[in-house]
This record gives sequence, C-alpha cells and structure tokens, in this order.
Amino acid sequence: MKGMNYQDYIWDLGGTLLDNYETSTAAFVQTLKEFGLQAGHDEVYKALKVSTDYAVQQFAPQEKDFLKFYKANEAEELSHPVLFDGAADLLRRIVDKGGRNFLVSHRDNQVLEILEKTAIASAFTEVVTSANGFPRKPSPDSMLYLKDKYQIVSGLVIGDRPLDIEAGQAAGFVTYLFDNMQHLEEFIDID
Repeated sequence: MKGMNYQDYIWDLGGTLLDNYETSTAAFVQTLKEFGLQAGHDEVYKALKVSTDYAVQQFAPQEKDFLKFYKANEAEELSHPVLFDGAADLLRRIVDKGGRNFLVSHRDNQVLEILEKTAIASAFTEVVTSANGFPRKPSPDSMLYLKDKYQIVSGLVIGDRPLDIEAGQAAGFVTYLFDNMQHLEEFIDID
C-alpha cells in the first residue's frame, strides 16, 4: 500500500475548501438587485474569481456604497458556509494517515468561526489568519513561518488562485492549483 506523497498540506480556505464563490455570488447578485442593477450568476461568479474589486468595477462602478452593502450581505451568507464535497473527508484522511493540515487565509478570525461551523477545525495543526500580521499572499512570509516552526520538509500548498501558487513556490513548496476535489485526491494519492 502506497502512502501519501506529502506529509504536510498548507491549504487556502476560500475557493479551495470553502465554496465561497457560490456564497459570494449569491450575495453579489442580491446586492445588485438592491441597487436596481442586475447581472447573471455565471458572469458574476467568473468576475469574483478574478477579484472583488474587479467584479464591482464590472457591474457597479458608479455605486460608492456598493462594497459596504455587498460585504454585509456576504457576511450574512457566510453564516451558512458550504464546503466543497469531499473536503472534510480528505482533511480527516490526511490526519488519519499521520499527515498535518495547515490553513493560511487573508481573512480575520472569522475563519475560525467558519471552521467550527463546517466542523473541520480539529483537522488543522495551525490556522494563520490576518490577525497573525503577515503580509498577504503572494508574499511567502506566512508559509515560511509554518515551514520554519513545524520543520516542514515534504509540504504541498493547495490554493485556487495564482497568488497561492506564487506564495507556495516562493516558500520552496510544491504547489497545486485547485480545480476540484476529485483531481486533488488523485494527485495526493492518499490510499
């Protein structure tokens, strides 16, 4: 029986474990409605994958309060966070095989709430949030901190955006650009 390819996994949260683009899209479309604007789900989803600022520029460039209302709607949607299918299971299997999971997120301690609500908090050895004070990815500082503190030799960085990959590479890790859980499981080759 072949074990895992890696010992340590450094995860991004949004768009990798947490299907927050779905959540954010719902909030964004709702906010557009409140401003008397509209756009289709798929085009909003695509724009949000680029960045929030980009989406606002695309669909509500004139509305200076749009971001504030959107953030409020998003926070409300996030009170029911949704993980990608298979995410919780994969995290647990890594731990069962003696591996470690770490999380690096640019969000604040709201992350810890999301992990509690989705019942995956216990799967992580350490969670790094904006409260730790590291510069945001693509800066590798947060990952170098984990690498150093936990003496990570065989680590894989998993994220859904180029900046996750840039940060991981700059920290000297193998990286995986997340597209879906099934592909990731095949890549990790856990069993």
